[in-house]
Amino acid sequence: MNKSALSLLLLASTGLALPAGLDAQEMPTNLLPDPQETDQTGDDDAVTSSAVPVDMTSQPVVQKFDPVVQQWSLANARTLAAVIEGIGSEGLMPADYDLPGLRAAIAAGPGAQLNEEASRRFVWLVEDMRDGRTPMDARKQWFVMDPDADRYRSGAVLKQALTDGDIAGALQSVAPLHPDYEALRTELAKAQPGSKRYKLIQANMDRWRWLPRDLGGQYLITNVPEYQLRLTVNDKIMRTYRTIVGAPGRTATPQLAESVEGVILNPTWTVPQSIVKGEGLGARVLANPSWAAARGYKATKGANGYITVVQGPGPGNSLGRMKLDMPNRHAIFFHDTPSRNLFSQANRALSHGCVRTERATELALTLAILQAGLTADEGVEMLSSGEYTRVAFNKKMPAYITYFTMATNIDGKLATFNDIYERDEPVLAAFQAPRKANRSRVTDEEIIEIVDDPRDVV
Repeated sequence: MNKSALSLLLLASTGLALPAGLDAQEMPTNLLPDPQETDQTGDDDAVTSSAVPVDMTSQPVVQKFDPVVQQWSLANARTLAAVIEGIGSEGLMPADYDLPGLRAAIAAGPGAQLNEEASRRFVWLVEDMRDGRTPMDARKQWFVMDPDADRYRSGAVLKQALTDGDIAGALQSVAPLHPDYEALRTELAKAQPGSKRYKLIQANMDRWRWLPRDLGGQYLITNVPEYQLRLTVNDKIMRTYRTIVGAPGRTATPQLAESVEGVILNPTWTVPQSIVKGEGLGARVLANPSWAAARGYKATKGANGYITVVQGPGPGNSLGRMKLDMPNRHAIFFHDTPSRNLFSQANRALSHGCVRTERATELALTLAILQAGLTADEGVEMLSSGEYTRVAFNKKMPAYITYFTMATNIDGKLATFNDIYERDEPVLAAFQAPRKANRSRVTDEEIIEIVDDPRDVV
């Protein structure tokens, strides 16, 4: 058993005081897999690397053009044609890859025409298997920068496919690794082509291609429509937490891939000006010190009349007892809430954009132990102090905010979830439209910087 996880169990067994919301019977057991299951490989080369980048929403590296025309034998070209014929098993459509044109090039024999035609279609397949078929304008509020086009360059994959003579294997080398993708693929084989269910599976298979192929060894992932957060090690769920996500509309939670840099215990909340000025909170705090003190508010008024209000740490703090330090342009993060009764509701699209997390102190201490090397005693002491404390991680941890309307639920069963933000329709429509070539890797959609109001104004 991992030493850090063991310290949690030892603490629970001692009968020492645990922080509110962290019951002994809920303490996690071994969060890490057996050493034999842990990937111990070092850094790979640029084509096969599975390392997760620190910032996956930053501007992409300018992609250099790969040598995407290679020499094709008739045998390899016929294999490619067969792969295109069967590409429906991956939720893609043979009609996208102009099979008649490829067959005409094969009939004409080896040469420049075959090399160009076969190479072009193979690259199309790589792009769709690696990056997804759905163009960016149909991925609503999707701000994940997928690094796979840089890790698995089309020309390198093509060259390897022809060197090995394994066309199908080369395409699988860029397909998503997450078990959910395979679960959807298996379900697709059972569905009636063209049916509503078939199309929904297609759309959600494609969503996995929008993410990095390898999500990392340890990561957090939340599926917004499911209202669940998972702490995951080697794609295995170790702990799950109910969530409250953004309400539909302008405060809908965007889809992100970010890095958690630490946990903040006993956080403060700097109240946004939309509340300080717009709702008159600043004037009220200044005019009624006793009311403000009871709620932990402190106001500062500058010489220019600008009022700043900060809510200090405490049981009534609107962020609860912890938040994850996850800097991003959208000001979205995971945090606690003092109103934990809301987690019992079925519809939990209630917040102003950030993700409220059930049993947040348990999550915070677990991550502090796994990612910062704290002992359970140290973590509990910091939390119990009531003082603002930032615990920096030794290594940044990926966190994914995703949107799947069909996925494996926390019980391991494939399930459908309500399309609370109506984001399925544009993806489904994109599959009915002709394939777009030269698709952008980044969205030009507006970044809505959500001014989160963690109070229970729902």
